[in-house]
Amino acid sequence: MAKHGSLSINSENIFPIIKKWLYSDHDIFYRELISNGCDAITKLKKLAMMGEYELPAGYKGRIDVVVNSTDKTLTFIDNGLGMTGGEVEEYINQIAFSGATDFISKYKDKANEDQIIGHFGLGFYSAFMVAKEVHIDTLSYKPGAKAVHWECDGGTEYSMEECEKPEVGTKITLFLNDDVLEFCNKYKAREVIKKYCSFMPTEIYLSEAPDKGTETIKASEKLDSDVVIEEIKADKEGEEAKLKIEKRPELLNETNPLWTKHPNECTDEDYKKFYREVFNDYKEPLFWIHLNMDYPFNLKGILYFPKINMEYESIEGTIKLYNNQVFIADNIKEVIPEFLMLLKGVIDCPDLPLNVSRSALQNDGFVTKISEYITKKVADKLSGMCKTDKENYEKYWEDISPFIKYGCLKDDKFCEKMTDYILFKNLDGKYMTLPECLEVKPIDVEENATDENGEKVEAEVVDEASTEGEGSEEKKDKTIYYVTDEQQQSQYINMFKQAKMDAVVLKHNIDQPFISQLEAKNPGIKFSRIDADITDTLKSKTSKK
Repeated sequence: MAKHGSLSINSENIFPIIKKWLYSDHDIFYRELISNGCDAITKLKKLAMMGEYELPAGYKGRIDVVVNSTDKTLTFIDNGLGMTGGEVEEYINQIAFSGATDFISKYKDKANEDQIIGHFGLGFYSAFMVAKEVHIDTLSYKPGAKAVHWECDGGTEYSMEECEKPEVGTKITLFLNDDVLEFCNKYKAREVIKKYCSFMPTEIYLSEAPDKGTETIKASEKLDSDVVIEEIKADKEGEEAKLKIEKRPELLNETNPLWTKHPNECTDEDYKKFYREVFNDYKEPLFWIHLNMDYPFNLKGILYFPKINMEYESIEGTIKLYNNQVFIADNIKEVIPEFLMLLKGVIDCPDLPLNVSRSALQNDGFVTKISEYITKKVADKLSGMCKTDKENYEKYWEDISPFIKYGCLKDDKFCEKMTDYILFKNLDGKYMTLPECLEVKPIDVEENATDENGEKVEAEVVDEASTEGEGSEEKKDKTIYYVTDEQQQSQYINMFKQAKMDAVVLKHNIDQPFISQLEAKNPGIKFSRIDADITDTLKSKTSKK
């Protein structure tokens, strides 16, 4: 006999709010329900490890998603630990409902820009974002447990009774509203599952019902689970017979993504392949940073430096944030430093608080430490490359310089670490660091240049430190001259070369605010455009000779 009950005196208000406030992101119910199934499987494995349950021979945790456009249903099936009738009462009717209510109370009072990141934490009741009715069939792993059927039509009442279910685990069936029937389309289901669950640690399979379709395989490839429709004899002697079978469920995720592995286990080709697959970018990245930290917090990930040789305002990267291999959202600036948004990458931090608002994250000391760690690792990688692999650092410079300069403008700690590793290209195309620009100035002389006596002129090297007492102008400042347009300023470049003076090329939009910051942070440094006060500049230089 079915048991009937009421969820809560406030339950009639929660479902309209769920649909209203989360309408723009109502596909998150996939993530929430699949995550629940994944958790149930993980818990069952832990019970088995503790000796409290014996897994069936050959057990492999899996989640099946079945779309049925005929019945307008969407079904989620897991072979996790399942629930008893009492646990359904406690979890579905009390804990999960209370959690959903708490989520909504936090959510509905927030402005759009301060909402919970990824809308994470709605849980089971996210199903009612798209369903007019939800059924649960579940069987607990506990000895002697009876299978339970629970259903609710999105109102205040639910019903629960015993049912027939031979396998341990849980099946959740959503009867979809007519305005969201795209979710029982296989292609849409694949798209959404790939978006949120591509790297979940439990295998996720997608199939269709009632017509599953067919596929043909070699007879030797048959699995015990295959349903054979027809045997196909070989056309030629020596060929293997084939079988027409019901189409197998499609595996949608990679359970061991690259960032979960130790860097020593990964090849360059592994990193490049992962980049292509995740970001759909077939231009190879310049290089990457593999983050792998267990203490004081757990954080793993890979950051890629793409080829971004363009105006920095138009650069748009993608940093995907995960929690235990579950996708949360892209480009969460409260967690990831803003300047890193120019890169592409994935960051997985299981310790990150998720069921909080964006403003709460901004003021969270733990989140600040995560952000600082990521910044430090990026700076260490770049400065290390400049020290030990200068050739490649110079080769990549035109692509990475907008990112590094933007980072210096946005993040003081990053700026402190990177200022001495900023490269400046001089008039001869040679790259120099800021200390090199200040300490030694190479002077360009044409290969066959001669002086007034007809003798060959050798290139000079001027150490500015040795000229500090030679003029009041240079006594105050160490001046770096720069070019913004090599064509328009060509006559000034020639004048500088004739005067055996050098300059650096700064023609990117970000260069002007960047050098202004350098001057502000280093009072002894002055940048002067090559065509500004050119007469006084050359006269001052000539008077020293």
